[in-house]
Parts: sequence; structure tokens; C-alpha cells
Amino acid sequence: MNAYMVVAVVLIVIGILGLAYGQFSYTKDSQAVKLGPVELTVKEKQTVNVPVWAGAGSIVAGAAMLVFALTKH
Repeated sequence: MNAYMVVAVVLIVIGILGLAYGQFSYTKDSQAVKLGPVELTVKEKQTVNVPVWAGAGSIVAGAAMLVFALTKH
């Protein structure tokens, strides 16, 4: 299995996960106030929505790459 096929499988998996979950969240630390040695930080939760077209496009692109890699040999 070469790198081209690995990228194709990863694209397919990412597309399936994007369609299944539709969004993902992460926590971002941001500096709110810094007064001398005292520093206050705030944790903000960010949510990113994954469009359906991006998930489907990733699956199609990965499948096309996989088919191309398999027929090339």
C-alpha cells in the first residue's frame, strides 16, 4: 500500500466522519487580562460545522484516488 492509497483511504474516512457527526468542537485559550505578574485566561469553546458537500466531496475524491491507484497497477 503506497502513500497515494493511504491518502485516499484517509480522505474517505474523513468524509464519512464529517457526514456522520456534522460538526466538531475544540477549546481555545485566550488571554483576557495581563496586569504585571497576574494573568487571566479564558477558555472558549469553538464549534466548527462541516458542510455536507465537503464530506461528500472528500468521499468522492478519496474513492476516485483509490480507483485510480488500483487500476494503475
